Amino acid sequence: MAKLPDKKTIKELADLLADTGLSEIEVETGEVRIRVARQGVAVNAVVPAPVVAAPAPSVAAPEAPAPAAAELAGALKSPMVGTAYLSPEPGAANFVKVGDSVSEGQTLLIVEAMKTMNPIAATKSGKVTQIIVGNEQPVEFDEVLMVIE
Repeated sequence: MAKLPDKKTIKELADLLADTGLSEIEVETGEVRIRVARQGVAVNAVVPAPVVAAPAPSVAAPEAPAPAAAELAGALKSPMVGTAYLSPEPGAANFVKVGDSVSEGQTLLIVEAMKTMNPIAATKSGKVTQIIVGNEQPVEFDEVLMVIE
C-alpha cells in the first residue's frame, strides 16, 4: 500500500500553484503520486496512486502539439511539471537542434520545477529528429519534449 503524503508536502504544492499561476501540479516519488489541481480559485484535489510495474498502453490522445510523436519509440518525455528551457542560459545557444547526434546521458534541455533547474538527459544515443517543446514553454508530466531516433 502506498504511503500517504504529509500535510506539509500538500501545502507546499498548493502554495506553488498559487505562486506560479499553474492550474495543476503532479509529482511522483517512489510509489506515491500526488496531483494538486485548481478549479477557479480553490485548490481541489490530491490523489495518491500506486505505481504500476508495467506501463499500460495509452489510449487517450496526448496533449503534445505533435500527436504522432508520443507514439514514437524515441520520444523523450518530461519527468515533471515545469517550464522547459532549450538553452543553459538566456541568449546562449540551444543544447541541441534537429539533426544533431546525441549520446546517452547528454543534457538536451532543462525543466525548471519548484525553482530548481533539472537537466533532462538523452535516454539513448541517436539523432534528434523533432523538438516538440518550445523555449520557456510550460510542460506537463509525461509530455513529449523531443524525439531521438
